[in-house]
Amino acid sequence: MTKMKIAWNILRFLITFAFLFLIWIFFSASFDSYSIVIGFLGSFLIALITFRTFIPFHQSHLGYVIAHPLFLMYFIFYLIFSIYYSSFKMLIAVIKGKSNVRIVHFRTHLNSDVARMLLALSITLTPGTICVDVNDDHLVVNWFNSSSTHNKEAGEIIKGKSEEIMQKVFL
Repeated sequence: MTKMKIAWNILRFLITFAFLFLIWIFFSASFDSYSIVIGFLGSFLIALITFRTFIPFHQSHLGYVIAHPLFLMYFIFYLIFSIYYSSFKMLIAVIKGKSNVRIVHFRTHLNSDVARMLLALSITLTPGTICVDVNDDHLVVNWFNSSSTHNKEAGEIIKGKSEEIMQKVFL
């Protein structure tokens, strides 16, 4: 194994361990020594077993895994705005009794698995859309208030600026 692969494996392990340990601290909400030691040991063992799955080897660049904090904050604000905007559009559609439900298939240009997952989750969080399947760069979405019959155009409408911002979050 080359030095580069060994270094990337160690980094993948450390990122997985840190993530698991932070989750442990957050959910246990306890800073006594027993809780810290158990969380440390548990996170270490689980990270040792799962780091290859947690961060795939083919994504051997930190930009695929670690988000750019400023663009992440921008994305969160954009997502909150999108959720409220879509809520009002859904309210109007429900009151008027107009719906045009479709299953839409489209592709995303995001390279990172984490970025694609966050895009799918943000689509699902937005009222009126549910991401049914993510397969590599292909997304399947159930769209309540469809305004297009063309899949590519529908994908651009559903993704909005989310994909563009997400490309900056994960370089």
